[in-house]
Amino acid sequence: MRRGHRPSVAPAGRPRLWGRHAVAAAFANPERTVRKIWGTREALAGFGGLPTDVTVQFAEVTDLGRMVPADAPHQGVVIEVDPLPDIWLGDLLEQGRDDRRPLVVLDQVTDPHNVGAVLRSAAAFDALGLITQDRHAPPESGTLARSASGALEIVPWVRVVNLARALDEIGEAGFWRIGLSGAGKRPLGEALGTARVALVLGAEGEGMRQNTESHCDELARLPISPRVESLNVSNAAAIALYAAAART
Repeated sequence: MRRGHRPSVAPAGRPRLWGRHAVAAAFANPERTVRKIWGTREALAGFGGLPTDVTVQFAEVTDLGRMVPADAPHQGVVIEVDPLPDIWLGDLLEQGRDDRRPLVVLDQVTDPHNVGAVLRSAAAFDALGLITQDRHAPPESGTLARSASGALEIVPWVRVVNLARALDEIGEAGFWRIGLSGAGKRPLGEALGTARVALVLGAEGEGMRQNTESHCDELARLPISPRVESLNVSNAAAIALYAAAART
């Protein structure tokens, strides 16, 4: 790649991922199709081995910087990929029929940093998967993958057309659907019980929509100090996932 040359824009629907963790996780994911790799010689050498059927183009740091958002920490490598294959909710529920791993459901959380951070926590606490509404969630992107630090390739992410219907299906599969809300009558620790749980969280500020709340079995609150009105949705998800994982 010549100095000063601006790389071509990725074709519509093909995200570009960057950063060592996100790229290494993409290479390791058999469900991920990598179309092209750009990187410095030093950064690419650090991966040990690259996919053999993918075009590799050596680039300078300044060239890579033009391929990602301003000041994005690309760490010397950028890849172009196909979006991951769709996952059906029914298939995910069937896979998790015999275990107690929690589900995470996000209601209109659109910030890719938040969704990426939730995916990272979901991976850390071995959640069964993430459920979002297709039209009100961010697409796969380098920003989201970077925030997820590899978890985008690990945690099943189901996008549904209608979140209320999805919650009905989740309930029919035997999950106790707990919506996190400051208006909850019980703290989350008491609401968790021993059943399989789906943790439902709304967008920061607006919270869950009323229709989403009505499809939960219970609303529960996190026992935070009254000096703080609320937590960022990704922080709340991490705490809730820890509480679910720590049940005896």
